[in-house]
Amino acid sequence: LKPEEPFTWASGIKSPIYTDNRITLSYPETRTLIENGFVEKIKEEFPEVEVIAGTATAGIPHGAIIADKMNLPFAYIRSKPKDHGAGNQIEGRVVKGEKMVVVEDLISTGGSVLDAVAAAEREGANVIGVVAIFTYELPKAEKNFAD
Repeated sequence: LKPEEPFTWASGIKSPIYTDNRITLSYPETRTLIENGFVEKIKEEFPEVEVIAGTATAGIPHGAIIADKMNLPFAYIRSKPKDHGAGNQIEGRVVKGEKMVVVEDLISTGGSVLDAVAAAEREGANVIGVVAIFTYELPKAEKNFAD
């Protein structure tokens, strides 16, 4: 909590609060609780899922663990294509029409994860859902997801 020196989120919003879900990876019991909750929710809401994708960077470890627990392929989605090598924005197998769930650590406005969804869909994935550890439930996110 830093009311005098607010944090700047990826969305550009300034806030006295910063939720760092990366730290959950350091605590096995917490990590297991989160991953098991994701698996349960994905099986319940998106039983037809065929591939899990994590957003770079914080969604990658959670997504990989979930994919492993569900015995599904895994890919990850960068915020933009690499400017070297093969220039990929997505690493891992993406099969045209395959049903994908995207794992994000945190949603503020939804902009980052919706950009990731758009990238996956450009590559041919059929994104059927998004899951996140935490959301601020901002009206901007609700509007972005509705659009």
